[in-house]
Amino acid sequence: MNVWAIVPVKPLNRAKSRLADVLPPEDREQLAAGLLERTVRLLAPMPEIHGVLVISRDTKALSLVRELGAQTVQESGNPELNTALYRATSALPAWGAEAALVVPADLPLLQPEDISAVVALGRFHYTVVLAPDRREEGTNLLFVRPPGLIPYAFGGPSFEEHQRLAHEANATLHLYRSERVGLDLDTPDDLFTYYRRAEASNEPVVAHHRPEESLLSRQTHPDA
Repeated sequence: MNVWAIVPVKPLNRAKSRLADVLPPEDREQLAAGLLERTVRLLAPMPEIHGVLVISRDTKALSLVRELGAQTVQESGNPELNTALYRATSALPAWGAEAALVVPADLPLLQPEDISAVVALGRFHYTVVLAPDRREEGTNLLFVRPPGLIPYAFGGPSFEEHQRLAHEANATLHLYRSERVGLDLDTPDDLFTYYRRAEASNEPVVAHHRPEESLLSRQTHPDA
């Protein structure tokens, strides 16, 4: 099965704005770049993944991933995420893609076995595989076979919406739940959780500077 991973990326210097209370702009940019590099390096050598396609309007991000062997699509203006994903998906037939796997670049604990498991669940035609975030609100991995099988609905309660769209398409639906995949870095609490889990599992931390736990705790528990 020819599976292509699509990695959408915001401009690195504007990434992770919700972490502004605990990380200065330069550290947020370094964190975003480190997460992107980790994601592409994880995906690119996997035998289940035939290619990695990164879509962004950030030329610095695109240059970084091209050096790692990824294909790229340059966006212009200020495209909405789902629109950008549609554009990336429309490019996949040129590479003979039979399935698409959307992988956000901010899953710091994602492992190859998670990708392998999701691809295995989607091995049959007309299948959707969803992995939720840890709050079971957003979608942290979305596998569709064939590409474009359902509309993209990222943003808001997309986990529930993607399930609805899969049922409407009469697709086989599988759910993949994992603590690793469930953690994305949107809030200070997410960042705090990431550091604690990374340390517990001896996972290298993707950041040059980490905020003090006392600051993270104040952001997570402002009344403490």
